Amino acid sequence: MTGAKEIFSSTYIKWTGLFLGLFLTGLFMVLSVSVGVTDIPLSEIIKSFTHFQNNNDHLIVQTTRVPRTVIAVAVGASLAVAGAIMQVLTRNPLASPATLGVNQGASLFIVLSIAVFSVTAMMPLMIAGFAGAALSIFLVYILGSVGRDGMTPLKLTLAGAAIMALFSSLTQGLLTMNEKSLEELLFWLTGSVEGRSLSLAMPVFPFLAAGHLLALGLARVMNVLMMGDDVARGLGIKIGIVKLLGVIVIAFLAGGSVAIAGPVVFVGLVVPHFVRTLVGNDHRWLLPYSMVYGAVLLLVADICGRLIMQQQPIPAGVMTTLIGTPFFIYLARRKGRIQG
Repeated sequence: MTGAKEIFSSTYIKWTGLFLGLFLTGLFMVLSVSVGVTDIPLSEIIKSFTHFQNNNDHLIVQTTRVPRTVIAVAVGASLAVAGAIMQVLTRNPLASPATLGVNQGASLFIVLSIAVFSVTAMMPLMIAGFAGAALSIFLVYILGSVGRDGMTPLKLTLAGAAIMALFSSLTQGLLTMNEKSLEELLFWLTGSVEGRSLSLAMPVFPFLAAGHLLALGLARVMNVLMMGDDVARGLGIKIGIVKLLGVIVIAFLAGGSVAIAGPVVFVGLVVPHFVRTLVGNDHRWLLPYSMVYGAVLLLVADICGRLIMQQQPIPAGVMTTLIGTPFFIYLARRKGRIQG
């Protein structure tokens, strides 16, 4: 994952870029609360916090717009960091939460909860999604670690592909046998931050916070790990423990995100590569930048989905797919040319 020299070469410029990202996050958060089927002026948004009245605008802000904005920030930041960690562990620039079957594991458990156990409440569905995502990542870790050489990038990638195919097949089978469930799950399966309340998402937020803190704590070690396992061992790094902690980070961040918002794709692929062009491969900068600009990307995707079709907003997961697919094709072709 080496590339051209980063654009932001000095520490001062890197700090400036990080604060710019925070400013953009705040700006798009305000826009996210303002725009939609009903455009709400900034003065009314402020009044909904300072002098709340039981009118339509204030209710929309407090019960709909603020929750989806906060969730978009949390999910975007988490998926971007999870993608950055995945790309280091697998040494695969095309790695993302979908690569290791996280989306498919969460989808399977949610479909299973609705189709078999008739669960309809959001909180148990979110817990089921988180459990499925966490299970898939740990299965991939176990399968990728079997053998004399331990966990290798190739074995981890193949294990992820196997789990992804298995869980996808099981999910499709359950949906085929329970057609009524398909309609209920269709919107969730596209990936969306709409219709989620903060009270229901709160149980997942501690896992996201723990994942971010652990990721930042691993930043220096990730820099060493990029040099190769042999170099890392020579420097006294316990490779197995570091990779296990990395898998835990992915489970917390990607699993928690999928449990809240469904399988929002390409954020974990696009953002780390964009950030590397700015600050290079130093994870002490790459991870904070990924947090900030991942939040920006998902906020922008959600806002654009509302503006393009106001009466029937396009889910954020569809918008990130439209953004990410051309980038994925470009990255795959570029990688192929380099290897060729």
